[in-house]
Amino acid sequence: MQRRPLFHRLDIGSVAVFRALHLGGMLCAVPALRALRTALPRARITLVGLPWAGQFAARFRHYIDDFLPFPGHPLLPEQPVRHEELTPFYAGMGARGFTLALQLHGNGGISNEIVAGFGAHAMAGHCQGKPVLTERTLLFPYPEVGAESDRLLQLVGRLGASAVGDYLEFPLAPEDRQELEASGIAAGLKPGGYICVHPGARKRDKCWPARRFAEVADRLAAEFGVDVVLTGSADEADLAGEVASHMQARAVHAAAPISIGAMAALMKQARLLVCNDTGVSHIAAGLRLKSVVIFSKADIARRAPLDRDNHRCIWDPDAQRSAAVLQHARALLAGTDPSRQRRAGMWPYW
Repeated sequence: MQRRPLFHRLDIGSVAVFRALHLGGMLCAVPALRALRTALPRARITLVGLPWAGQFAARFRHYIDDFLPFPGHPLLPEQPVRHEELTPFYAGMGARGFTLALQLHGNGGISNEIVAGFGAHAMAGHCQGKPVLTERTLLFPYPEVGAESDRLLQLVGRLGASAVGDYLEFPLAPEDRQELEASGIAAGLKPGGYICVHPGARKRDKCWPARRFAEVADRLAAEFGVDVVLTGSADEADLAGEVASHMQARAVHAAAPISIGAMAALMKQARLLVCNDTGVSHIAAGLRLKSVVIFSKADIARRAPLDRDNHRCIWDPDAQRSAAVLQHARALLAGTDPSRQRRAGMWPYW
């Protein structure tokens, strides 16, 4: 006899969700978090993640009630281990008495051991190899194919949470717009009258060449009469400057010390984003901002946005496909009917 889903047979008062990743990885978890909140409206949901993700938890407070910074693990590359914090962290997790510890961090090869240490009454997540299905532990084989957001959504679905849409979100707060206005970066920019070009990425070795970004930006500025805004963090100001140095058109330099929220507020009013495979591509999906995303290393089928009409992903590890990037950017700016583009041979585009 098949056992009822976990959420239907266990009174869940609190959930610890483990996902210790950077911006793009966290945004891919939003559909699963939305389904989790809908299925467990009265449970207290605590996110355990990288220290920076406190701001992610605050932005998604409608899905997340609390945040705890994870001190690290020697085999997880996302952050150095803060060894002095490990013992108090795990002691504190055990003292909280979570009903459920939910592992949303990869295939479980390392993360299942971490989550087991939370001392929750029950544990669920993905695993390698055969499933583990006991009264208090539910580990399902990690899917080797499929979009990341779908993998996570399917996991919580097996626990009893119905999907509430597979779309991403990036809610903007009034302070995001206020910060952008105070920075002066958007002064003179007309909503819908500019495109954003984001030449950076957390790992520089997957960045498309500055000359390629400049080439595409110049052509789009000339053909569509749009302003070009070069976005990025303050650490990526050199990349934005390099792109600007290769451009013929004037560019607004917006790689500045502003928050992710303020940068998203800037992107919200743009017509298009052209970027590398990095976290801002998922911000664009959450903002419903059309985008062209250039991939060179990551699994494109796993990381690409689900909406293939408004978010075009180009595989270009050798930086030889600027014509394809330009072709799709033109189509998005012109609002070309996707069915016509398929007939014209523009699909598939990776």
